[in-house]
Amino acid sequence: MQERATTSIGYARVSTEEQHLDLQMTALSAANCDKIYQDEGISAIAKHRPGFDAALGQLGPGDTLVFWKMDRAFQSLRQALKILEYFAAQKIAFRSLTEHIDTSTPMGEAMYQIQNVFAELERKLISERTKAGLLAARRRAILLGRPRALSNEQVAWARTELQNEALTPPMLARQLGVSSRTLRRALADRH
Repeated sequence: MQERATTSIGYARVSTEEQHLDLQMTALSAANCDKIYQDEGISAIAKHRPGFDAALGQLGPGDTLVFWKMDRAFQSLRQALKILEYFAAQKIAFRSLTEHIDTSTPMGEAMYQIQNVFAELERKLISERTKAGLLAARRRAILLGRPRALSNEQVAWARTELQNEALTPPMLARQLGVSSRTLRRALADRH
C-alpha cells in the first residue's frame, strides 16, 4: 500500500468586504502551502465559514493547516482547543505564521493553548468595553445608530395626507425623497 503524501493547507480570512486578503495570501504562498482556502467578509464567530470548512475537510494524517494569525482561524478558545484535540488524534499539525506556533512540537502546542487564552480574553474585554460605552451613551440620552430618514414633522404630515387620502404611500415616499419601505417603517415606529 502506497503511503499518502502530506500536504500543507493554507487558510486566510477577513471579516469585512473593505479588508483585503493580500497580506495573508502572500505569507501563505511564501510558506509553500499546497492549496489555500479563504473566506472574505466573514466574521470568525460565523457558524459557517465555507473556506475554513473546506480546508478542514482536506486535512489528513501528517498534513498541516497553516494560517497567518490565530484569530483568522478560530471562533473561540473552546473551538480552538476542540480543533487542537481533533488534530492531535488525527496526527494533523498546524502553524500560525505570525505567532510562530507549530503544533508539531510540544512547545508549539503549549504556546497555542496560551495564545488562545489571551485571544479569548481580548475578545471578552472588547465586548465588555463596547457594552459599557453603549450603556454610557444611553444614560446620556445619545441616540445610537443611523440617523432617522424622516423627522417627526414629516411623519406627522405623511399620516395626515394618508388619512385624508390625498396621496398614496408611493407618492408620499417620492415627495419625501425616501423609499416606500422607509416610509412604512417610519409610520409604524412612531405611533
